[in-house]
Amino acid sequence: MAQTARSFAPPHAAPPIVDPARRRGRGVVSNASGRFEPYARVEEDDGWESLAEAPAFRTDVALETARTAITRNQSPDIAFDRSINPYRGCEHGCVYCFARPTHAYLGLSPGLDFETRLTAKPNVAELLRRELSAPSYKPRTIALGTNTDPYQPIERTHRLTRQILEVLEETRHPVGIVTKSALVLRDLDILGRMAAQGLAKVAVSITTLDPTLARDMEPRAPTPARRLETVARLAQAGVPVTVLTAPIIPSLNEHEIDRLLEAAKAAGATEAGYVLLRLPDEIKDLFREWLMERHPAKMRRILSIVRETRGGKLYDSGWGVRQTGEGVTAWTIGRRFELASRRLGLDRRHLRLRTDLFTPPPRKGQAGEQLSLFDDKPAARVNV
Repeated sequence: MAQTARSFAPPHAAPPIVDPARRRGRGVVSNASGRFEPYARVEEDDGWESLAEAPAFRTDVALETARTAITRNQSPDIAFDRSINPYRGCEHGCVYCFARPTHAYLGLSPGLDFETRLTAKPNVAELLRRELSAPSYKPRTIALGTNTDPYQPIERTHRLTRQILEVLEETRHPVGIVTKSALVLRDLDILGRMAAQGLAKVAVSITTLDPTLARDMEPRAPTPARRLETVARLAQAGVPVTVLTAPIIPSLNEHEIDRLLEAAKAAGATEAGYVLLRLPDEIKDLFREWLMERHPAKMRRILSIVRETRGGKLYDSGWGVRQTGEGVTAWTIGRRFELASRRLGLDRRHLRLRTDLFTPPPRKGQAGEQLSLFDDKPAARVNV
């Protein structure tokens, strides 16, 4: 069989668009090398129609022995200071995902590699237990899903998020989850018990109510209707639910703000939040390519408005403006969202979870630690 030829080009050369048949069901349209690579690898036909024989992109999962479970940040415009990400990359394939550039640190592409070459951390729950047992540890809400979705499809097999929640429930440690996936309902038993003690909340990301647009932007995430159903079932189980309209894309889903929030309120959400479209690093080109293929008539206008909200650039990473943008258009979007949230009673901010119930796991078997005089069972839980 003929082999696909690979040539090398300058690192910032425009990548070729991958054949739609090979990327069916994926989010972006190319697979450019990451920004740290000295050369860009470009697939070229060798004259024997070798590209026609190239295989479709499949989801591959590598296992990584992680060194730490909890990631810390000191960003002043983020409501949490610690998070856990059991996976790298995300099969949902959202074209706008701000986490895509992190794949470049692995020597992989933020493009199709990000949604097809994934990494799982099978020892993450074990590491979490060890870190929570440190004498110096002080509990604050741990965020799950801040980089990639903790309930993406591979969680069905690897169950790492489930294992993390089991540790957090055992130690009565607060957790906040961000997800697009209805798979979160699998863990409703744990989340319901934790929420009853003020230890858990969930944010469900709903970008649009249009199933066609959702399939274009988020090809392997549940439909908008399924996500609203997820909000309803979480709320019925007593789990506080926030709906995130993230991102708001000017001239694409901006007009849906009011209807989307009304649907979220009807489903049982108690809070709402938004993020204006962010296009850091490689996402700028990936998003432009996607617009050219899916919404060519709107591309110039959308990118022009994005620049208007980012001081003339496609992205501004400055704290305080990266989430909401600046300028007249960004202000108008923010006020529209704020007024709709207030009208619907969704403007309550940042439900605080309890930290006073935290019980560190035992450090049995570690040097210098006294063993428990009693049994291995965790302390009985009581609703407070």
